[in-house]
Amino acid sequence: MSPVAAHRASPAMWSPQPPPPCLQLRRLPPTLPPSSRRGRSLIRIAASQEDPLTALTRVLWGRALPPSQLVLAVRHGWTSAWRLLMRQLAPSDPATGAFTRTPSRFPAVAQPAPGPGARLHLYVGLPCPWAHRALLVRALLGLGPRLPVSVAVPGDDGAWSFTPESPDALYGKRRLRDVYAARRGGFEGRASVPMLWDADRREVVCNESIEIAKFLCTLADDTTNALDLWPPEHRQEIDRWYGVIYPSVNNGVYRCGFAQSQAAYDAAAGELFAALDMLEGHLSGSRYLCAGAGAGVTLADVCLFTTLIRFDLVYNPLFRCSRRKLVEYPSLHAYMREIYQLPGAAETCDMAAIADGYFGTLFPLNPGGILPIVPASCSREALMEPHGREALPSAAAADGRQLGATASVVG
Repeated sequence: MSPVAAHRASPAMWSPQPPPPCLQLRRLPPTLPPSSRRGRSLIRIAASQEDPLTALTRVLWGRALPPSQLVLAVRHGWTSAWRLLMRQLAPSDPATGAFTRTPSRFPAVAQPAPGPGARLHLYVGLPCPWAHRALLVRALLGLGPRLPVSVAVPGDDGAWSFTPESPDALYGKRRLRDVYAARRGGFEGRASVPMLWDADRREVVCNESIEIAKFLCTLADDTTNALDLWPPEHRQEIDRWYGVIYPSVNNGVYRCGFAQSQAAYDAAAGELFAALDMLEGHLSGSRYLCAGAGAGVTLADVCLFTTLIRFDLVYNPLFRCSRRKLVEYPSLHAYMREIYQLPGAAETCDMAAIADGYFGTLFPLNPGGILPIVPASCSREALMEPHGREALPSAAAADGRQLGATASVVG
């Protein structure tokens, strides 16, 4: 018998007795080396089929963490993580908690502006309402043959990326940031969509949606489409409407969804629905937003539409814009359907991509990542129902007074 075996088998060998139960309960656990039972359990967490948090909970507390401790721990941890995420992803005013949008890195069209023969390329993302503006203008003006487009998708890290199914058709880059970085001056900042790129100069033309939309209107001519979305005689009125719908509706839904205080949310929601109530009244007597003589569909309508088409699907449930659904506004919903039914418009609206882009990517607002069923009012069949707005005048009889009243309601 080996000395070690003999030592273990010796009947005279003394071993300490365990302490009485009362002392066992009070004794503090010693620091355990990795070779101990507890240490080995901690090491096995890495190889466990369970997620690390569940495995660690099992080691420390057994099969389940007491419910009260679970709720308190998760509430504190999640709230802290949520505030950190929101500060990074959706900056807010520290004093009020109100969402503040980060300005575009290239807010104006680069000068000199690209000429008629420039090789331009448009980068968009289908979930994004700002990118949808540029994509919709491109479709309505028939610019598709002259303006190629690449569609980026939200990556797991939240950045815009390309996939084999949706590639960068110009350079074959993996990420939109890589395209930005290809500009001659380099790039630092947020790689956002939409982005208009000049391939000849290897330069960003612009990444501010309303300015891209206006620039695309200058590319249209008689050979593309009869629509004039930015007619000179209505530009002041378009800008006035934009000054109302951008802060209250376009950005208003984000101010609701990304508010970091109750007061900030209440203010944003009140302004949003005051604007929607006003728009419902205006559009009950006018076919489109602009009220000037001979006005038709304009950029103001494009900018309003890209928010309305997402309202019942995304902003009502996810961003807590919950006082009313858009389908509860008869004139607004019919107006949205009319824009949707314009030639080429429906093809720019991918409801599945919109739902996935918001519910699947904005995990601070939807941490489970569960995608909702598309509401019946957002189905293609519902959106193609007759809108019945043909009888309405293209110009309201209010000769601009309605717009003046609007500013006082939502300002």
